[in-house]
Amino acid sequence: MAKKFKIRRGDRVAVIAGRDKGKMGEVLSVDRSADRVVVQGVNMIKRHQRPTQTAEGGIIEKEAPIHVSNVAHLDPSDQQPTRVGFKLVDERKVRFARRSGEVIDN
Repeated sequence: MAKKFKIRRGDRVAVIAGRDKGKMGEVLSVDRSADRVVVQGVNMIKRHQRPTQTAEGGIIEKEAPIHVSNVAHLDPSDQQPTRVGFKLVDERKVRFARRSGEVIDN
């Protein structure tokens, strides 16, 4: 069974550890089997790409996955890193920012 993360695709997160500490971005993808997330503009790597019929060759830069423990959700009210909790709102389970209590899910 796959693990449950409090971070999902599309969330705004801040990097709290590693060489990109302090950077912020949107989560592009989540790999729950490897405990990793890909964040836009964070952990950039260069790859040498051979030309194909659809894509041209050259050195391309792309995001590499980082461990989910190295990112923290951004509070919607003040854009500071926060922990995430769950609560019931109108018979629905939603995520909320522990820092301000504001609901994250729409």
